[in-house]
Amino acid sequence: MSQEKSVLKQPYQLPEIGFMKLPQVLQVIPVSRSTFLNKIKSGEFPQAIKLSERSVAWRVSDIKALCERLGA
Repeated sequence: MSQEKSVLKQPYQLPEIGFMKLPQVLQVIPVSRSTFLNKIKSGEFPQAIKLSERSVAWRVSDIKALCERLGA
């Protein structure tokens, strides 16, 4: 009997607190990068927090609230 390895990824686990970069957010919110950024611009999704001159991230609490609102 052969053993098959599962190729399915485990769902992304949100940290309790902190910040998430865009690739992490997009693992949780099932939309494209451009759709996500457009929804930020329209006010539907939360704004990022500027961490440095060239780096932004989203609060985990904001992403959790968005997930609850979207039913994700």
